[in-house]
Order: sequence, then C-alpha cells, then structure tokens
Amino acid sequence: MDNAILKIMRERRSIRKYKKEQITEEQLQAILEAGTYAPTGMGAQSPLILAVQEPEVISLLSRLNAAVMGTDSDPFYGAPTVLVVLADRNRPTYVEDGSLVIGNMLNAAHSVGVDSCWIHRAREVFEGDEGKRLLEQWGIPGHYAGIGHCVLGYRDCEYPAAKPRKDKYIIRV
Repeated sequence: MDNAILKIMRERRSIRKYKKEQITEEQLQAILEAGTYAPTGMGAQSPLILAVQEPEVISLLSRLNAAVMGTDSDPFYGAPTVLVVLADRNRPTYVEDGSLVIGNMLNAAHSVGVDSCWIHRAREVFEGDEGKRLLEQWGIPGHYAGIGHCVLGYRDCEYPAAKPRKDKYIIRV
C-alpha cells in the first residue's frame, strides 16, 4: 500500500546546510498548522511553537545551543527559520506531545518543499538563566520545558540518500 503521506515519510531527510533565502509565509503557515494537529495526551495541546525568523534571535538561540554542546559552531546550520517547541512540564506526556509536534512539522516541511532538521538541547537552553529570561520576556510561564528545535530552509547541499532500514526493526509477537 502506498500513499502520499507514507511517500513523504520515506523521502524526508535531515539537512545540515541551508541557503540564506527565507521560506515563504505560505510554507511556514502550513508547517505550523501541521504542528498544531499533532496528537497530544488527552488532547490537552500543551505544546507551544515559537516561530523565529529574526536573525538576531536565531543567532542568540544558536549561541546558547552551541554553548550547551560545548562548541562555537552554528547548531542550526545557517537555517533562516527556527521553530522552538516547548511543552507544559505539568502534563505527564509533555515530552511525547512536543516530540509529536516536531515530527509533524518535519514531515509537513518536506511536503511543501522546505528542508528541515531536528536540533536537540532546547531543554538545556531554556533551563539556563539566559533561556529563562527569554521565556519571561516572551511571556511564557516558567513551567514550560524546551523539547527541541525544528530548523527550516532550503538546502545548500546534495540531498542525502536514505540509510538502509536495520534488520529486525519490526518484531512480530
């Protein structure tokens, strides 16, 4: 059986080098909408999506993320859009809820011609003093935890080939 959604899931790859060109507003809105339709525990919709396209804010988030990683390289690979997903840590499924939001956005990005990559370390960034100040500045309550970053743009590299699926990925019992 084959359909468009399964095809997108098979074809999507993480991209680690982006052009400076910004994605379109129409593409961004479609990707954000897909995030809002991710399943969440008991339908609580606890995650928040921060859409960041301001270069200075992206640069700050990149610096904070790189510091967690212990490097000064750009962990966002030059992507012109960064979507930060946060979720209410008071919900027992907050990590899963936020992860599903990111997964939906990664697949939606591919479906509208935008390249993407999931970037970790959002939890550590927003647990730090500077990250906490940013959340306060943006009016986000302190009980929200960073789940991840979804970077978006148009690739400036060859499209990677899929790695073979591992043996015994699926075990029937």
